[in-house]
Amino acid sequence: MERAAAAVVIDAQGRVTGWSQGARLLTGRAADEVVGRPVAELLAGEPPGGVLAAGSGTVTLRHREGHPVEVAVTVCRILGADGAPAGHVITAGRSPQSPVLVGEAFRQASVAMSVLDLEQRYLYVNANACRLMGTPEESLVGRLYADTAEDGEHARGFLRHLREVAETGRPVRYESFTAASAVPGAHALSIEMWPLRDGSGTPTAVALAAFDSSEQYWARRRLALLNEAATRIGTTLDVVRTAEELIELLVPQYADFATVDLLDWVLGAHEPPEAPGSATELRRVAHRSVVEGNRGAALQPGESEEYRPSTPPAVALREGRPVLAQAGEPAFDQWLADRDARSPEGRRHREGVHSMIAVPLRARGITLGAAVCVRKYHPDAYVPDDAVFAEELASRAAVCVDNARRFARERDTAHALQHSLLPSGLPGQAAVEVAHRYLPCGSLAGIGGDWFDVIPLSGSRVGLVVGDVVGHGIQSSATMGRLRTAVRTLADVDLPPDELLTHLDDLVSHLATGGTGEEAAELGATCLYAVYDPVSRRLSLAAAGHPAPAVLLPGGAAEFVPMSAGPPLGVGGLPFEATELQLPEGSVVALYTDGLVEDRDRDVDRATEELRRALGAPAGSLEALSDDVLKAVMPEQPTDDVALLLVRTRALGADRVATWDVPSDPAAVAAFRQAATERLTAWGLEEIAFVTELVVSELVTNAIRYGEPPVQLRLIRDGALICEVSDASSTSPHLRRAHAYDEGGRGLLLVAQLTQRWGSRQTGSGKTIWAQQSLPAG
Repeated sequence: MERAAAAVVIDAQGRVTGWSQGARLLTGRAADEVVGRPVAELLAGEPPGGVLAAGSGTVTLRHREGHPVEVAVTVCRILGADGAPAGHVITAGRSPQSPVLVGEAFRQASVAMSVLDLEQRYLYVNANACRLMGTPEESLVGRLYADTAEDGEHARGFLRHLREVAETGRPVRYESFTAASAVPGAHALSIEMWPLRDGSGTPTAVALAAFDSSEQYWARRRLALLNEAATRIGTTLDVVRTAEELIELLVPQYADFATVDLLDWVLGAHEPPEAPGSATELRRVAHRSVVEGNRGAALQPGESEEYRPSTPPAVALREGRPVLAQAGEPAFDQWLADRDARSPEGRRHREGVHSMIAVPLRARGITLGAAVCVRKYHPDAYVPDDAVFAEELASRAAVCVDNARRFARERDTAHALQHSLLPSGLPGQAAVEVAHRYLPCGSLAGIGGDWFDVIPLSGSRVGLVVGDVVGHGIQSSATMGRLRTAVRTLADVDLPPDELLTHLDDLVSHLATGGTGEEAAELGATCLYAVYDPVSRRLSLAAAGHPAPAVLLPGGAAEFVPMSAGPPLGVGGLPFEATELQLPEGSVVALYTDGLVEDRDRDVDRATEELRRALGAPAGSLEALSDDVLKAVMPEQPTDDVALLLVRTRALGADRVATWDVPSDPAAVAAFRQAATERLTAWGLEEIAFVTELVVSELVTNAIRYGEPPVQLRLIRDGALICEVSDASSTSPHLRRAHAYDEGGRGLLLVAQLTQRWGSRQTGSGKTIWAQQSLPAG
């Protein structure tokens, strides 16, 4: 009763004889102030007639402080002992329809509330609205909104929504971000507007309520920044660009100035130090400011500085946690003084800096550096919630920086491995003139498995090889190295191109299964192997899933060699077909990997036609032709590695080759020794004639004795003197140590000791034994 209503007892003369606690709370008057006084003195104005007779109604009381209080009353008559009226008991409560009560609710509301007419003129404003706008009520009421607000995005949006509600009669709810003049800092406001209607339902005014939703706004902004970071940071796998992406995200949304400084080892392709230590020397990688030109920066990208141990960046690095600092704190002032001392010219641009946060960049348990955010123009200082956000954002960015660092290290390792495996300087060849190019792709996948090689073979011949291992990275480079070594090994035993690819195919199948014999994993590789003989001027070649080479004949146009591409290496069970060409001296052969003509954004046929035309264009040298081909055919952004090998054929004329058919008669050996000596004399090689006589004697004798006719002797004068003896037997000789009682078996051992190199190779009609001697100096 006392909480909801008040009770008053009046006698027959209208004087108060009883006063409840509820009445005291309702009117602010104590019982001793009221009892004995006429009840009419408690009313504001004349008492309404008929209330006592009706038993209920609405009356207006005057509060002790003077303002009216409208209440609903219920009247109960009191009878005396004689049954005559003795007075009344009146119970009263606040009227639910009381405009005074509604007015108090409006005035004392904890949110900013206003009422404007349909012309956007203020009718009513409550205390919170005045506080938010920093303007007293008397300066607002009766004035147009546009005359009371500064022109800006918030004011324009507010006015636009006011008009919308007035014109459509529909309520509007929206959020606005504003720097209110009377409230420190920038605030987000959730504003709701609705029309006020008269009894006929016609809008007569617009009411609004504004709620401060800054806390929710900043929480959403932080979450949005974290989500944005997932897509904007780490797009390139480049350490510097990743740092720049973090800075671009922070400024101006979260900071007025921000920096990313990293430890030196992060910027190199190195592993982290075993003992991190307490070093606080960092190198500036990226910075950004809301002021054009970053004029407040004390360091420029690439410069380094060792921070004092007490400054926030040093503490963040040492303790592995975000550090907040405000102007006036010793650590903040020391940090700012260091900035001013290092860069006095930027001092005026640092005036007004009031808050900072330093956060370590840590990923996988390793500290990489620190990010620093500074506020000058943003009025709000950093708070602990900002530290939580900064730590989460920094951890995401640090993982991206570490990924970029690891990728750079792997790429450099793969590049170094591949560079060590590719021929850095090809030896001079009498058979061909060589020019080569290798271009690693610029894609994020890393170094690929393309390779090329030029292999000297017996008889002044040369092996030419290009290959491509599918994939990128260290694994592809390592596989490429194994295949290149295998090709050199197989070429050293003078296998024909198709047989060499067959053996290489077996090796790839073995690599794919890991030597277990189980089902092969996918390991794609292609290869083209060719052998050119400058004596016969024949080019023999075979391919394993590799593009066919192009040949440019002297005075003609470039054409692609018609040949079977064959299956890629590792397929197994399918044959490789060899193709032979007769080439005139001066022909240019172009061998290349598919990255030169194949690209997801290019038509292969068009690219191969561009290659054909580029090879036929005039060029001063083979090196210049190589550059011209790449310029004409390569895209601006290649997505795969490219290896290009250009060779111009040479021929050994009859003046540098001597050939004799040898009868199957041991007595003829002496004549051929003499013939060889005479030819060496004609070539001016008398100095090595004695050794050559011994070599010819041993090889021809062995061919007559152990081989099959026909037997042929050939001397080739190239960069070295080569002696070859061929016969129709396919049995290969081998060295052995002869015992004291053996009559033979010492010939090949003698040849091996007297010459620089020796060996044998299978031919289509038998075998050839060869021995090579160095030419005399001068």
